[in-house]
Amino acid sequence: MKLNSYILEFEIDKLTDSILNKISGDSFSTEISLLTISDLKLITKTKGWSFNWKYEFNQIDRQVYKLTILDNPGVIQGLISLTIKSDHVYMYLLESAPFNIGKNKIYEGVSGNLVAFACKLSFQTGGEGFVSFESKTKLIEHYHKLLGATNFGGRLMVIDSNAAKILVDKYFKP
Repeated sequence: MKLNSYILEFEIDKLTDSILNKISGDSFSTEISLLTISDLKLITKTKGWSFNWKYEFNQIDRQVYKLTILDNPGVIQGLISLTIKSDHVYMYLLESAPFNIGKNKIYEGVSGNLVAFACKLSFQTGGEGFVSFESKTKLIEHYHKLLGATNFGGRLMVIDSNAAKILVDKYFKP
């Protein structure tokens, strides 16, 4: 069976302390939790999501997490699919909610928040903060500048311990 691999194309609009409402400028505390089977009806292509999250949810080698605002857990702001490996976390997919994409997005910081979570999970599971993913070629420099990710040849990007610590400290206050 062929390993399902994706080339990631998420944009980091802004590194924020949590997520920011673009209109009001207000910052909202977030929570990241495992996606549930009942959440799947909210994240379909007909509702504007680009990826097949039901497929991701059903992969036994992956975990899918959702980002929500602390006081509004019923609205998913973004999703991440990842695998905890022995020495790092591998990100398969990351997607902001349809209303958080483009010029008219409601919240900034969703993608950065989810990547910081992957780094935090890597620290917690013995990966020393290391996170890897496959990037679209045109976004390699973008991920280097905003996330501190290093290109390891081809499309492989790696966030090391130092860059991971910066992201975790920004999004997850002690």
